Amino acid sequence: MRHLLFAAAMILFCFHGSSPAQVVDINLGQTNVLLDTATLSAAANLDLSGVAGPVIAPGGLGADSVAFPINSRTATNPDLPTTFSYDPADFLGSFSGVIEHSGRVLFNSDAIEVGNFTIGFDGGRNTGSGFFVESTVGIADILFDIEGPVVDATDSALSVSADLLVSPEFAQVLIDAGLTTDNLTGADVGDALVSAAVPEPSTSALLGLGLALLMSCRIRRRRF
Repeated sequence: MRHLLFAAAMILFCFHGSSPAQVVDINLGQTNVLLDTATLSAAANLDLSGVAGPVIAPGGLGADSVAFPINSRTATNPDLPTTFSYDPADFLGSFSGVIEHSGRVLFNSDAIEVGNFTIGFDGGRNTGSGFFVESTVGIADILFDIEGPVVDATDSALSVSADLLVSPEFAQVLIDAGLTTDNLTGADVGDALVSAAVPEPSTSALLGLGLALLMSCRIRRRRF
């Protein structure tokens, strides 16, 4: 009986102890995007023609927005898995990894494609906050720099809202494609809202931990 009490105490210590908040992993959610289609059409001759893949419409930023599912960490996921982690007590000093998404956006009668987006960070970038949005299909390059993110990071969820600025890479792609002669680097062409969740420990996981601790106690008792 005392071994069961010891196992329960250890579980409570692991999840509710007085130690600092531990790093948590993003595992599911969506990134909502509202593009300024009028600006993209007038300045870059990009006319939105549709979306494809597992895209949610409308998204969480109004009737004209869409949302792209965040890829989970499961090994069976057909796309690149999300690896983003952070410490709720120190988000800016602790985050690492990338947030991966499925879904595509099509322009100019489907002739131009971007999609399966990555949100990453590069402290050496000269525009935005260092966070960026990169397309991995079609135009495989960084599309947007993320400006002025407002972050709400807890041990159960992450929310990030920000502006989307045309990246230097995307601005050059538009010039090279003959869609514009203007350098649109830094132009504000939309808003983004990341709404992600951190999975809570399941009952089965807690039970497994308790059994493992109990077995450890029994093995140690037999050894002595």
